[in-house]
Amino acid sequence: MTISDLKPAEIWRYFDEITKIPRPSKKEEKIIEYLLHFAKENNLEAERDEIGNVIIRKPGTSGKASHKTVILQSHSDMVCEKNADTEHNFDTDPIQTYIDGDWVKAKGTTLGGDDGIGIAAALAVLASDTIKHPPLEALFTSDEETGLTGAFGLKEGSLKGQILINLDSEDEGELFIGCAGGMDTVATFSYKRKNIPTNSVAYKISVTGLNGGHSGDEIDKGLGNSNKILNRIILNAYKKFKVRLNEFNGGNLRNAIPREAFGIITVKKEHSEDFEKLVNELAGKIKNEFSATEENLSIDFEQVELPEFVISKKAQKNLMHSLYACWHGVYAMSKDMPDLVETSTNLASVKFVENNKIKIETSQRSSVESAKYDMAQTVASVFKLAGAKVKHGDGYPGWKPNTNSEIMKITENSYKKLFDKEPEVKAIHAGLECGLFLEKYPYLDMISFGPTIKGAHSPDERMNIPTVQKFWDLLIDVLETL
Repeated sequence: MTISDLKPAEIWRYFDEITKIPRPSKKEEKIIEYLLHFAKENNLEAERDEIGNVIIRKPGTSGKASHKTVILQSHSDMVCEKNADTEHNFDTDPIQTYIDGDWVKAKGTTLGGDDGIGIAAALAVLASDTIKHPPLEALFTSDEETGLTGAFGLKEGSLKGQILINLDSEDEGELFIGCAGGMDTVATFSYKRKNIPTNSVAYKISVTGLNGGHSGDEIDKGLGNSNKILNRIILNAYKKFKVRLNEFNGGNLRNAIPREAFGIITVKKEHSEDFEKLVNELAGKIKNEFSATEENLSIDFEQVELPEFVISKKAQKNLMHSLYACWHGVYAMSKDMPDLVETSTNLASVKFVENNKIKIETSQRSSVESAKYDMAQTVASVFKLAGAKVKHGDGYPGWKPNTNSEIMKITENSYKKLFDKEPEVKAIHAGLECGLFLEKYPYLDMISFGPTIKGAHSPDERMNIPTVQKFWDLLIDVLETL
């Protein structure tokens, strides 16, 4: 069985087609072409703006043509992460999906359920000639995952709708009416190349097998950060044996908890045996610390050829100590909503880049705007004290919950009617585009819901099949009720 054989056929058919279309962030041309072709095939009005946003409009069905227009919103790009041993070109290759029990997964890569299933749901509604619904605007935004570019660039007046259903949530049974705002903090170190100390050998240290995941949704799960783990090993080895650093390469995306990190160091030959013993001892302790959350964590080392250089001691010490001091994880819990993370930060990536620079990317999130900036300044201060140059991104606003929302009440009632139980109405620590929409369209009444997706932003991403049926049933009932 393939995913095109799953039920409900309407939504899985489109999701199957979407997985075959390369759509990395900032490279969405092929999915945009697909969306415009879909609109033409179905005789629907469509437009594309210069940012890459696509809007497809459909009139309301009989008896609902004069009702408030509803916006079905999803984003067209996907996070492109793969395991180190997986050969896959996200610019050209289709996602290789497979079914594992109640889950749809991808072979060694992200699945793209975030937010391919939202795109598929919107297309299935637009293509249907049986679903009763008000006038619809399907908004597919570009580059959500790396910059919220589409939402930032959406022009005022582009949308006519008054109600927005965001199809980018990942927990069935939970209705979201608020989200965190976020911003990036990037630090850059400079270093000088130095000769390798005489009588040295080189080692490559690898930290792999971590779960990774969404830096908002899963920041409170106690998951390991490959950058923090690798740096811990190198700093401890420096203290004992004065190892010298040639390279540090960990993590990829600002909104993903880093799963893998690799470092190359040199150590005096006379210390090599004791160095190996130290790494093994640390590996055992770290694995024990993460035994409840990271059962596949692997910390390995191997001798490699001597590199061409090591970085200066000063640069190495500044890098190691700042990475050690940099906060990663939950910083504060909400005082207003139980179990909601208020403020967090993610030490996302550490890369040696051109021109003798080391680039460190971090991201901060908070449902309190002032706390978001405070967390960003906290992170910036660590790196500034170590001599790095620091820049902040523009950031994006949060979405303040509206507990009197009409669409919330309708969706809540639909859920209770369909499934005979109460949904959870809550805010999410992840960033949604809703805050940006609200800045331009302050009258919008919004809600977000979706099927269950686990491991988003990592190659462990998987989508629960039974919850897709519930997601679809809920969406249809809400539209027909409206």
